[in-house]
Amino acid sequence: MRILVVEDYAPLRHSVVQCLREAGYAVDECERGDDGISAALSGAHDLILLDLMLPGIDGFEFLRQYRAAGRDGHVLVMTARNAVDDRVRGLDTGADDYLVKPFAVEELLARVRALLRREYQRKSPTLRVGHLELDTRSREVRVAGAPVELTAKEYGLLEYLALRAGELVSRADIWEHVYDERSQTVSNVVDVYIGYLRKKINVPGHPRLIVTRRGLGYMLVDPGE
Repeated sequence: MRILVVEDYAPLRHSVVQCLREAGYAVDECERGDDGISAALSGAHDLILLDLMLPGIDGFEFLRQYRAAGRDGHVLVMTARNAVDDRVRGLDTGADDYLVKPFAVEELLARVRALLRREYQRKSPTLRVGHLELDTRSREVRVAGAPVELTAKEYGLLEYLALRAGELVSRADIWEHVYDERSQTVSNVVDVYIGYLRKKINVPGHPRLIVTRRGLGYMLVDPGE
């Protein structure tokens, strides 16, 4: 999943970005509101973490422009402005959730996971597709009941496919949602990681979970459907 962090206080921004990357997310970052809205409107982020007190344009104006542009991505406001009026204004302007600083990393990650599930219309923290099971809290994966060890990038790719299970997902979609601006644009990187996943989640006696639609993309399927 790809997340945009818009926060002008560098120590906090770096800490949040590092925390999210260690959790396996692809992360882009901006310190100014005007740069942030440009990134938000030009990218395909699954979630935006937004400070309110920003240089350029503030978080309220960011929200106004983002929603006015017809974008419906989820936005988590994280700010020291904890007055009820500020929270009401933020939510009414288009924020989906509100986290007051200082906050615990565990709560931030829990809210991120909840909003990402909401983005893909999922309620349960456990994703099941056939004999595949992903626990989005612990990031543990089981195939036919047996644990499977994945790298952070492999897990991110599998989670994205699981959230869109049964849908055809193009290589461009995968690139936009699983990789960030730091990623090297190697033409076959998506195919390579799909290959890594197949080797780890294909088990004898069970149908394949990842189906290729040649020239179109990939689909994670429930063999029982």
